[in-house]
Amino acid sequence: MPRTNSFLRAPGAQLRIWAHRGNSSAAPENTAASDEAARRAGAEWIENDVRTTKDGVPVVMHDETVDRTTDGTGPIQSLTAAQVAQLDAGSWFAPAFAGQRVPTLAAQLDGLKTRGGNLLLEIKGQHTRSSVVRIVQEIQVHRMSGRVFVQSFEPQYLRWVHELAPELPLGLLRFELDPDPVAIAKDLELTAYNPSDAALQTRPGIIRELHAAGVAINIWTVDDAGRWDALERAGVDGIITNCPAELAGWNAGRFALVG
Repeated sequence: MPRTNSFLRAPGAQLRIWAHRGNSSAAPENTAASDEAARRAGAEWIENDVRTTKDGVPVVMHDETVDRTTDGTGPIQSLTAAQVAQLDAGSWFAPAFAGQRVPTLAAQLDGLKTRGGNLLLEIKGQHTRSSVVRIVQEIQVHRMSGRVFVQSFEPQYLRWVHELAPELPLGLLRFELDPDPVAIAKDLELTAYNPSDAALQTRPGIIRELHAAGVAINIWTVDDAGRWDALERAGVDGIITNCPAELAGWNAGRFALVG
């Protein structure tokens, strides 16, 4: 675990905003349009998901299948990158976004490098060590190691990432709290422990315990201002949200009132 953790929120600082699947309330999730909407909403960090195609290309997709968010059908792992590139990933959200594509991880990294922003990258679904190697190589080839934070529900993926690129910050996602979050954070050399809001409410004291161990805590996926207030007061470091513009405004308003 690093001796210093820049993801710990300093006293009086605003909550860090992690834009869930980009600005997914304003544009089709996990697309270039959603990333751009997140940037313009004031989110410094864009959260997206990475899966691998049949021919081993990392692409930005949340679901196991392409059915919900494109005009195609079938598991992402049954389609080649060329087939995925032909899918319309915007029309399902609104006609104005017709023609949006499923980005490759390489294209997303290029977009961030050119237009700004940082990436909270969730390694999603089934992966082998070789597919994780490919994901890490994309980050390194694009010279984006300083602007990417990797998270996953799967500890083994995080172990592989750490072996391959120990400089990358790591976060462990959780639906429910582990019996000893601090111990698993130390074991995996985590920068952050990222549980659901429901999980945190079962044991809010874990915030203090993780902070004492130098580990940040970010909560997902929270879109309600009442909960933002409670979580800010409880001391969490950041919030993963579908409403980054609203959270940015809430942050600014609260800071102005407190300051």
